[in-house]
Amino acid sequence: MRSQPFRKILIANRGEIACRILRTLKTSGVASVAIHHAVEDRSPHVGQADEAVEIFGDTPVAAHLDVEQIVAAAQGAGADAIHPGYGFLSENARFAAAVEAAGLVFVGPDAETIALMGDKISARNFARAQGVPVAPSVTPTGDLSSFLAAAETIGFPLLIKAAAGGGGKGMSVVRSASELRSAARIAASEAERYFGDGRIYAETYVERPRHIEVQIAGDGDGQALHLYERECSVQRRFQKIIEEAPAAALAPALRDDICAAAARLASAAHYRNLGTVEFIVAADGRFFFLEMNTRLQVEHPVTEMITGLDLVRLQLEIAAGFGLAGVPRPLPRRGHAIECRVCAEDPERDFLPETGTLAVLEIPSAPWLRFENALAPGQRIGTEFDPMLAKLVVHGDTREQAVERALQALDQLALLGVRTNIDYLARVLDHPGFRAGELHTGFLQEHAAALQPKALDAAATDAAVIAAALGFRNFRNVVFDVPEPYASIGAWRN
Repeated sequence: MRSQPFRKILIANRGEIACRILRTLKTSGVASVAIHHAVEDRSPHVGQADEAVEIFGDTPVAAHLDVEQIVAAAQGAGADAIHPGYGFLSENARFAAAVEAAGLVFVGPDAETIALMGDKISARNFARAQGVPVAPSVTPTGDLSSFLAAAETIGFPLLIKAAAGGGGKGMSVVRSASELRSAARIAASEAERYFGDGRIYAETYVERPRHIEVQIAGDGDGQALHLYERECSVQRRFQKIIEEAPAAALAPALRDDICAAAARLASAAHYRNLGTVEFIVAADGRFFFLEMNTRLQVEHPVTEMITGLDLVRLQLEIAAGFGLAGVPRPLPRRGHAIECRVCAEDPERDFLPETGTLAVLEIPSAPWLRFENALAPGQRIGTEFDPMLAKLVVHGDTREQAVERALQALDQLALLGVRTNIDYLARVLDHPGFRAGELHTGFLQEHAAALQPKALDAAATDAAVIAAALGFRNFRNVVFDVPEPYASIGAWRN
């Protein structure tokens, strides 16, 4: 195994996670290579990297999923490793194998582990063999009628899921036999479309569950540690929008059991690098293995904030052969952190994706705040990629303080030119149920009416427009159609 630092790393990703990885590479003295499709040649991650390579494809997403092209780009740039970030090829076993076959290091688990734990069915079977609780389930039989009959024997409600899926795709809740066949067909179709694998399975659906995940780190030789848990219960259509660490109002004994189960699973798998073991927790304290994500998670900053670790640096150290030496024992846990995902979507129109040109970006600044992004004024926001634009992350000595700081930061964040969910996030944080930690995966649906925006009267609307016009020159130029070159010159006139 390699036992030396890396010289140059290609980042097989884009946007805010590419910028996040770049930050650690710069502080670690490691040269960086960015990749980009033509539509993102002015993206901040391209300018921040030491080198940039254009990639090609019928669509921008297709370019970012081209295994051979990305490996060739790394070889051509003289990189000795590839960091996949999250999404795209990060959990693709073929990509990990191709990277290793090219003589490069994949900053993540090996291809065999990705294949084992990335497939939801094999992962569940492995977890069960290690004594980790798994909800009653039915796996594919090759015959839809037999599968449906077996699923009915478990009882309703059921959760239909894609075997190779994630992100809520190919997933639905079924509450009666009359809707089972249709739901299974739709789930299989979605699974095939999004993942190229139409296999589905069914498991007992736990009503009003909490979604708790555990960050783990493994050295590949059977030693694995947990880096505490995260609360990911605030979800919309199975997509997380607010995450926090540690989990709110979780009994200490239950926390210890869940974290121990995650570490035991990672150790048994001889897991190398970072990963996340996800669990569903019932109201009565029972918990069940959900899945394992064999990559860095979107919400990793909240773990960094409470532990003081740089998880990307830890990934590099493990991939370079230095094991878990970078993790202090015992690992400290300080305060509370909350992450809000800022997305280009309209909560008032069923969260439809939004497009536009970013006219104004004003980011609050505080020692307890991180705004993970790859945004710049004038940037076009399209629909080529996921609608998540940025992540606002705050830390507090207590959960109450973290909530207040998150609300303060959201109030100060100005992102104009495209509709976002910023105000919606603030309403969620300020809801009495959220403040009390009364969380479950149906929280947003249950409180949908209370989370609707309050109607503004004409005077309040006028005041907001006037304040924006006085405070932001870019906003004023757009509203009053100030022509060039005067818009660029600003207040000065010749």
